Amino acid sequence: QVQVVESGGGLGQPGGSLTLSCVVTGSRLIETMAWYRQAPGNQREFVANIRYGEQLNYADSVKGRFTISSDAAKNMAFLHMINLQPDDTAVYFCNIRLENLNNYWGQGTQVTVSS
Repeated sequence: QVQVVESGGGLGQPGGSLTLSCVVTGSRLIETMAWYRQAPGNQREFVANIRYGEQLNYADSVKGRFTISSDAAKNMAFLHMINLQPDDTAVYFCNIRLENLNNYWGQGTQVTVSS
């Protein structure tokens, strides 16, 4: 059974930084690992993804501030966020797509940016 678990959320200061982690168990055949976020009252939106550990994509709103990376040996993905803004406040979800095209979501981790 494939499981996706996020961690690392919490309270961040405007202009500060946080790093989120995502660990996957139950499969090593991961094609793409991605981060999405959902703010209160909003739809879930794409943040960033990494395909086979090399091809990176970012939403325009986070380019230059967020960096996605992965560790294939540990089946993990990371989202390093700097220069946090109040608009970054959301629940952040890790999503993975396996080579058989099945998708899995984590439960999410709350990020709150406030002084």
